[in-house]
Formats: sequence, C-alpha cells, structure tokens
Amino acid sequence: MSTTISYQHPDNKGYYGSFGGAYVPEMLHGNVEELRRQYLDIIDDAAFQEEFWQLLHDYVGRPTPLFYAERLSELHNTNIYLKREDLCHTGAHKINNTIGQILLARKLGKTRIIAETGAGQHGVATATVCALKGMECIVYMGEKDIERQAPNVARMKMLGAKVFPATSGSKTLKDATNEAIRDWINHPENTHYIIGSVVGPHPYPDMVARFQSVISEEIKKQLQKKTGNELPTHVVACVGGGSNAAGAFYHFLDEMNVQLVAVEAAGKGVNSGYSAATTQLGTMGILHGSKSLLMQTEDGQVVEPHSISAGLDYPGIGPLHANLFKTGRGVFLSATDEDALASAFELSRLEGIIPALETAHAFSALKQMKFKPDDVVVVCLSGRGDKDLSTYMTQM
Repeated sequence: MSTTISYQHPDNKGYYGSFGGAYVPEMLHGNVEELRRQYLDIIDDAAFQEEFWQLLHDYVGRPTPLFYAERLSELHNTNIYLKREDLCHTGAHKINNTIGQILLARKLGKTRIIAETGAGQHGVATATVCALKGMECIVYMGEKDIERQAPNVARMKMLGAKVFPATSGSKTLKDATNEAIRDWINHPENTHYIIGSVVGPHPYPDMVARFQSVISEEIKKQLQKKTGNELPTHVVACVGGGSNAAGAFYHFLDEMNVQLVAVEAAGKGVNSGYSAATTQLGTMGILHGSKSLLMQTEDGQVVEPHSISAGLDYPGIGPLHANLFKTGRGVFLSATDEDALASAFELSRLEGIIPALETAHAFSALKQMKFKPDDVVVVCLSGRGDKDLSTYMTQM
C-alpha cells in the first residue's frame, strides 16, 4: 500500500500506511460508498460547520478547560495539564462525534440511527443527539457491559433509545459491534450507523478523527495562552479503538517534536490471556470492516479481550493508531486493571477528579515514563467516573 504523506489523513482508498480500507458485505457497499463520496463535501460545507460549532459551544459546553494539575505535577516533577473532556455534556468526549454524525445522517436523509457501545458513553451520546434531533435510536451493548455499566443503560433508556443486548462471544464491545453491523445489513436504506471510535470501514476512521480533532485544536490555543507555546512535549491518552486519542493527537500528528503516548488495557497482564493490549499481542487482520492490528489465533479467530474498563475491552485498534505504532510515531504503553485502579484513586485524591476507568489507564503513563521538570504533558481526561463507581467501591 502507498505510504501516508501526513499521519492525519488516509490515502484515497482509506489506508493509513498499511492499515485501513473498507471490507464490507455487498449489502453495505452502497451505504459505505455513499458516505465515502459525500462525507467531506457535507462536513466542509459552511452551513454544516456553523451548526456543528454552534452545538459544540451551546449544547456540549465547548471549549472544555485545560486544567493545570498542580499536585499531580508536583508528584511527578513535571508540568501536567488535563484536557477536561469529562466536563462535556454526557460526561465524555464521545458527544463531539455524535453531534457531527447526526448532522451528517440528516443531510443523507436517514431516519434511523444505530450504534454500538462498550462503556456506554457513546451509547448515551448517541441517544442524546437522537433525542435532540427527534430520530429513532437503537443501541447494541454487550450483555456483560449492560450489567457493569447500569447507570449509562438507564440514561440511554430515559433518552428514548432502545438498548439491545449482545449475547454472543464475550458479550462485550466486539459483540455489540457485530450486532450493529447485522442490523445495518438488514436496514441499509433508512439507517445510519454512528460508529463511536476510529474503527470500521473507510471513511469512518477519518470521519470520527475529524469530528474529535476539536480536542487538539483547543489544546493548541489553550496552551498558547497559558504557556506561550502551542505545542506540548507529550500528549497522553488511553486507547481501545482510539477516538479520544485520535482527537487529542490529531493536530500534533505531524509535529514531530510532540511525543504521542497511547495507553492500552493490559487487563490482568499482557501475557495473562486476559488482556486487550492489541499492539503487543495483535497481528494484521480484518475486523469490523478495516484492516488493522487485532488479537487473533493462528487461523484468524478473534481472541476474546479482557479489561476492567468496558470501553477498552476490544480486540483491535483503529488503523490510524496501528500506523502510529508500526511507524514508531506513537509510543504505546499498557496498563493493567490494577494500574488503572491505582491511577484513578491517585487522581481522585490529589486533584478531586474521579476519572472513567478507561481514562485512568492513561494516567498510568505518568508512572511509566520519565519526564523532565520543564516538560509540558497534556493528558486527555476523556470521561468522568460516575458510571464506574460500583467498580471503584469494591476497592475501598
């Protein structure tokens, strides 16, 4: 495959280096091709941009603050800033993308929305924008995740969404995605699938990254104002599929002086058999419509992932991130369930911020890396921890 000129954008076939593309059943080819042909023209339209930014400002609450974490900085002897995506409406970064995609779906004349969700934040964000725009909403969620993310399930239902359990496989995010794709195959004409991460067939990884790029766009402006330099030395984010990381990295991808740090879920240990550290364990394969790195057996069967965090409990990684890993542009770390829990309690007790379990993985990088006293480290605080309190309470 052709090499990527910019780390930001895929080539015209949807590849970031060796990763990407669109591998879909014939029944979905028309939908994916319709999206591919039209998404850039729709997104770049002035009226679309005006409505998108107006909703981000007045409804989502953007720009989100960039907070200097004084006590955390003192502990790690460096300068740590937190990009407060947890303060977005619905409690996570996911709504940046669902706002964009609901507007896109309306432009395409779709009347029915489906989505997959793991931690439930994308499901809540999808249900929220469907309520806002008066559209039918169906959310698929693994049966295991429905149990461990009950508060978000309640929110989705209150917002008018129908939540269907995925009961196959590990009953988590991968299986919810499978069910959503089956639904889309059966309802191709009136349905738009709002994918929540930078995964799936082209153009989804690029489209979701563009909608989430508001995160790094704001970071640059905020750092310039706070420090006199728009470029940090490091940007840190957790990665499952990788939407918050794609957004936090986006405007720094081609700034080679900025180190990009992605933290995956190691579960009970990278080599324990209960892990979701895709870059450490994965090989090239095709999952959910794109070629990327995924955890699989020698004969191509997907290996069931494990993470204490439902949003990182996924056996693959988005093609943008797979390319960052393969080329060495990004540093990929992993954090165990125990590491994430320890980091969550550290942040809570030092800064008064309870993070989502997914986000807590990112903070473990602060203990794994050596920073200089004059470094400027931005951590994407992708979501708040309300949904995970039942898990946290077992550790008290």
